[in-house]
Amino acid sequence: MYEGFFGLRERPFNLTPDPRFLFMTPGHREALTTIQYGISGHKGITLLIGAAGTGKTTLVHAALKTQEGVNVKAIHLANPTLTRQEFFEFLALELGLSEAAAGSKTYFLRELDATLQHRHAAGFVTALVVDEAQAMSDTLLEEVRLLANSETSQEKLFPVVLIGQPDLAARLNTGPLRQLKQRVALRASLAPLNLRETADYMAERIRVAGGDIRTVFAPEAVVAIFGCSGGIPRTISVVCDNALVSGFAIDQRPVGRSVIAEVCRDFDLPGPNGNVSHADTKATLEARPAAPAVAAASSLIARSAAVPMLKTTLGLRRDGVKAAAEKTEPRRGFFSLFVRTAPR
Repeated sequence: MYEGFFGLRERPFNLTPDPRFLFMTPGHREALTTIQYGISGHKGITLLIGAAGTGKTTLVHAALKTQEGVNVKAIHLANPTLTRQEFFEFLALELGLSEAAAGSKTYFLRELDATLQHRHAAGFVTALVVDEAQAMSDTLLEEVRLLANSETSQEKLFPVVLIGQPDLAARLNTGPLRQLKQRVALRASLAPLNLRETADYMAERIRVAGGDIRTVFAPEAVVAIFGCSGGIPRTISVVCDNALVSGFAIDQRPVGRSVIAEVCRDFDLPGPNGNVSHADTKATLEARPAAPAVAAASSLIARSAAVPMLKTTLGLRRDGVKAAAEKTEPRRGFFSLFVRTAPR
């Protein structure tokens, strides 16, 4: 719809977990590595916790894709709101067990143990990855714990990865599930993006879609999107996609702050300023180590608001002077450009 207007090959903010659009913060890299190691390293139970919309499902798909072509059979359960019988039936079907195993826990456990032993002896890994694990009942989580106990004297035979929201972590601290928590061998968490990461997330997705963020979103819009989304990637994508539709409809390119404000009202989100203060903006920009020019950047932030700062970043100053940052590859992220062009 709007792709040609903004110079894009495809829509950059679809909500499908397309690994091509995977944006990796240090936290996401750690989480992806944790999932991969949990699957291939025979580590028992691995736990990944993150709020809704922080990118857990996308990471799961990326991790499973990296296992393609290797000796790994990863069973992905995306909707775990099952009864105990349905859970065992699902596993039996995925593992190619008999109809008797699908209908009887006794037969299931016997065939599962034989299958796991056979696959392990042949050098294969069999793993279970459960998305939205906070939706599982305590009964199913206890069954998962028992299944993860399958082992030889040296390795776990059925590693399990549980992906869930913070509610899951809270439940693991309660009496019935404390034994499951004690079995967790690896744990990682995903946090919302800061302002720098929000900007780079938008820039990277637009780059993959064939565009340049400097011609798609005005600097004021980037700050506004961070403010109303709270740094949640899914919310960022929803706001961006709707803002591009609105920008196309009113022939506005790049999209400005007023369009973001309208989208926020439509979705009943916090205002474009959110809870982002001047001090918060400075803190997010200083969240990661950077080049020596960070000192100059901090000085500039102390004297000015976020919008002029981002205008300098994008090389879009009203005086029409092109900043040297425009020569830098878009995929590097425009906060890194800002560091290069900060005044001394």
